[in-house]
Amino acid sequence: MSSDRLPHEKGFHVSWDQLHRDARALAWRMEGTSWRAVVAVTRGGLVPAMIVARELDIRTIDTISIRSYKGVGTQAGQGKLEVLKRPDPELMGDGEGILVVDDLVDSGRTLELIREMYPKAHLATVYAKPKGKPMVASYVTEVSQDTWIFFPWDMALQYVQPFRGED
Repeated sequence: MSSDRLPHEKGFHVSWDQLHRDARALAWRMEGTSWRAVVAVTRGGLVPAMIVARELDIRTIDTISIRSYKGVGTQAGQGKLEVLKRPDPELMGDGEGILVVDDLVDSGRTLELIREMYPKAHLATVYAKPKGKPMVASYVTEVSQDTWIFFPWDMALQYVQPFRGED
């Protein structure tokens, strides 16, 4: 992506309908395994995890929340990961039989940390970028690294001026 291009100029806009279809497609790929639980990576993984759990008739759902923050001084810009909320330890164990769902894998850092915590969990995302793809076991759609994904919860409907004319 050129440095003078804004994120929305190479954007992938995902509607609620598209997200629902893609999350169902992810669920279909998970069919045939007896999952003990679904764990949603908050916040982006909440909606896809709910759809996957519904499709696979999984009633046990938990969450994991990880925040990336930037330090100060020499650490500024590196972004350290902090686990804000962990799923139930008795449920998780080493992750065997657990399906971890997120909306997107970008750099892969969040899923790398989850993999360290729960090495036998199955990590699945709806969308995947090349850098993060090695961290995810299953995904539906690959997008280029420089594509900015606009999820429906980030968007609002509004009037758009016609390309030509005034209407």
